[in-house]
Amino acid sequence: MSVSEADIAFARELFAGLGPLSHRKMMGGLCLYRDGTIFAILNSDGSIWLKGAGSAAARMVSEGWERWTYTRKDGKETSMPYWRLPDAALDDPDVACSLARSALSEL
Repeated sequence: MSVSEADIAFARELFAGLGPLSHRKMMGGLCLYRDGTIFAILNSDGSIWLKGAGSAAARMVSEGWERWTYTRKDGKETSMPYWRLPDAALDDPDVACSLARSALSEL
């Protein structure tokens, strides 16, 4: 399943306050970039995941954001440095952009 054009439009509108964005489809999803730096992934199910590092990642953990994990072929669970954007941010572009700016400042 691939990411829909409607989901791409939603994500671009949600983060429009960050200024010019670019994107690239990858593995059924979409990577979002600001000034050439990946800051978020749009999954094929419509979920948006912010990349976290440093204090931004610490905040995501302390606030209980869901971390992107998957199970490898050998059965080992692996975590990626991405956390699901909270539902409240999906309804408020100002909150979404503020969280994205925080994440970008650590990348």
